[in-house]
Amino acid sequence: MSNVSSARLVVLVSGSGTLLQALLEASTDPRYGAHVVAVGADRGETFGEQRARARGIPTFVERVGDYPSRAQWDAALTARVAGYAPDLVISAGFMKVLGPAFLRSHRTINTHPALLPSFPGAHAVRDALAQGVTVTGCTCHWVDAGVDTGPIIAQRAVCVEPQDTQETLHERIKVQERAMLVDVVKSLAQAGGGGTSTA
Repeated sequence: MSNVSSARLVVLVSGSGTLLQALLEASTDPRYGAHVVAVGADRGETFGEQRARARGIPTFVERVGDYPSRAQWDAALTARVAGYAPDLVISAGFMKVLGPAFLRSHRTINTHPALLPSFPGAHAVRDALAQGVTVTGCTCHWVDAGVDTGPIIAQRAVCVEPQDTQETLHERIKVQERAMLVDVVKSLAQAGGGGTSTA
């Protein structure tokens, strides 16, 4: 990110796009140092796409099922994202594992609703409740070839209340997750996006 004022973000989504929305709102401030240039999804008509289109941001869809193999999907997604020349790719609730071709080409961060390395995978909030922890939270990390195994950039803690359900706890985690992502992206943009910088 040679020019802090023009750090280019491509955001990948699979659902409602609340993390994306937090970035869109933050980037309305010219001092933020980064802006979303495209939003991609792994399925059609996500609310995340709609949020982007409402702001005039280009969107695209790359479905795994449209390709004969996962490797071909990975290559297609890699090329599609490359067309927007991003400084940083953000996996924001993107529910697909990015492949080796993508990770070789694009520096990518992800957020996860647990304090990694505890509770990786798709059911982090449920797993934390089942384990009976009193504190959980969220993590922002660099994406590598594993599932939620990349170097940690930032974490925020959330207390588990006695009356919490999976839904109520997840909603409180999401509040912290959005704020954390906004801060991490700002920090990376200002630092030039290098290495394993922290927020």
